[in-house]
Amino acid sequence: MAQTPPARPKIEYVIFDMDGLLIDSERVYTDVTNELLAPYGKEMTWDIKAGLMGKPERDAAAHLLSFFPDLPPEFTLEHYLRARRELQDARWPSVQPLPGALRLVQHLHRHRVPIALATGSQRRNFELKSSHLGALFGCFEGRVVCADDGLVRPGRGKPHPDIFLVAAERFLHRKVGSGEVGEDHISAEEEAERKKGLVFEDAIPGVQAAKRAGMNVVWVPDANLLSIGGDAAPTIETPDLQLKSLEEFVPEEWGLPPYDS
Repeated sequence: MAQTPPARPKIEYVIFDMDGLLIDSERVYTDVTNELLAPYGKEMTWDIKAGLMGKPERDAAAHLLSFFPDLPPEFTLEHYLRARRELQDARWPSVQPLPGALRLVQHLHRHRVPIALATGSQRRNFELKSSHLGALFGCFEGRVVCADDGLVRPGRGKPHPDIFLVAAERFLHRKVGSGEVGEDHISAEEEAERKKGLVFEDAIPGVQAAKRAGMNVVWVPDANLLSIGGDAAPTIETPDLQLKSLEEFVPEEWGLPPYDS
């Protein structure tokens, strides 16, 4: 007998992460970093990379270099960021969508489901990654929050909920308020509004941020992350659904319009 899908809340708006969820940019981060480390006999393995995903750029870079204390003195944080940026900039214009991303985003846009993008990428990097993918990113119609837009206070990136709340309030006009779910100043109306949102994420800090925002979250982790045992968010902040790919998402289970075919 087929299992009955679990009851899901009816979703009214959707917020997407970008890197590693909609586009295959995590592969570029990995390849470029290992190209820079290879002359020194070093490698960023997936057990190291797992701890970087979802972190702000400088925090992630500092965490990475902490694993290689014997790199030469000239291989500083600034050197790494500068060299990595040059190599990445040459590759972003060829990065491609991940399976299921284009279909889902275009489907929601076509059915007028409010959607926004909330990414830890800097605005310049977002532009480089997205400018050749108008069929995908054009669906957001400018409803994009980047890490350096000045809309999220420094130090309040994921796993803090701020970026998702800003995306919902500023771009989707949902009265969600501010602060983590459970804080006294959040009204019942704001809490109810948060529960109408669905977030798609690939990284654990993003899952944590969405749950702390009081929203529903679908986790689509990289298979490499699961292979090294990074298969669970903290138990009090577990995703509502885990998928291998966006291709597996069934919109009607969440009260969203079903795919046309």
